Amino acid sequence: MSPVPTPPPSVPLSGVFLVVLGSIAFSSKAIMIKLAYAVGVDLDAITLMTLRMGFALPFYLGMLWWLRDADHAPLSNVQRLLLVAVGVCGYYLASLFDFWGLEYISASLERLILYLYPTLVILISAALERRRPRREQIVALTISYIGIALVVASDFDSSNDKIGLGSLLVFASALSYALFLVGNGRLVGVLGSRRFTAWSMLIATAGVFLHFVIRADFCALNQPIEVYAWGLALGVISTVAASFMLNAGLHRLGADTTVLLSMVGPVSTLTLGALVLDEHLLPVQWLGAALVLAGVVVTGYPMSRRNRT
Repeated sequence: MSPVPTPPPSVPLSGVFLVVLGSIAFSSKAIMIKLAYAVGVDLDAITLMTLRMGFALPFYLGMLWWLRDADHAPLSNVQRLLLVAVGVCGYYLASLFDFWGLEYISASLERLILYLYPTLVILISAALERRRPRREQIVALTISYIGIALVVASDFDSSNDKIGLGSLLVFASALSYALFLVGNGRLVGVLGSRRFTAWSMLIATAGVFLHFVIRADFCALNQPIEVYAWGLALGVISTVAASFMLNAGLHRLGADTTVLLSMVGPVSTLTLGALVLDEHLLPVQWLGAALVLAGVVVTGYPMSRRNRT
């Protein structure tokens, strides 16, 4: 008598809900930034970042206080330096380039370029490990970058003469975030995801505040109340809530399922961009968007297979 096959483990619905909702909350950042720029008075990237991180700061301080008695291995001096570098790359430089780029390009294009970060993680990891990317990874890279080329090339026909600059800035943001992801793998196991998230955010907040103080343009904070409302939404919804929901979902589902489910993020940005900002993609740009998302699927599928074996 043949044994009864064991059914595959079910995917926790709570994890699916957390990843989907967290991805939408995180991706709504671009929409909020564009809306804040629309109502601000000479509002620039660093001022809006200062408002965002200022509203988020109490939550991360509270998290560290709540975890004050939790046991964790002490960090070496090298790990402390890595934590500072990761915090600066992930939430200061990545945000700075992203906010700056959104001054020149649409939220839809921003999200598609930013979502190239999984392919950049592949390239950085391969370089650090001195190995060539696998065949399926090369396919993913090729598909994704052809897609972005279609989207960006179509936008060059518009009246926006800063499309190239904005695209490069957002690509720099994706690169900074990829460096953050590569570095955090060496720290999360030591600190835990919540402590790591809180510390990296506090380091980034210090960088943002220092940048704003050095610039010494405090009159830039004289903004309409609507800008402060969007700064609050950026800090609480697309920063604090998104980071903790994505981390909790990752813990329940694993990296492979989380990567694939998080594709709802750029799709939601494209939808919100059309509904809220009246941004519309041409047919060739929709094709490019589909290629970018397909590249992410090809990136995540091999990892999914390895995790199941």
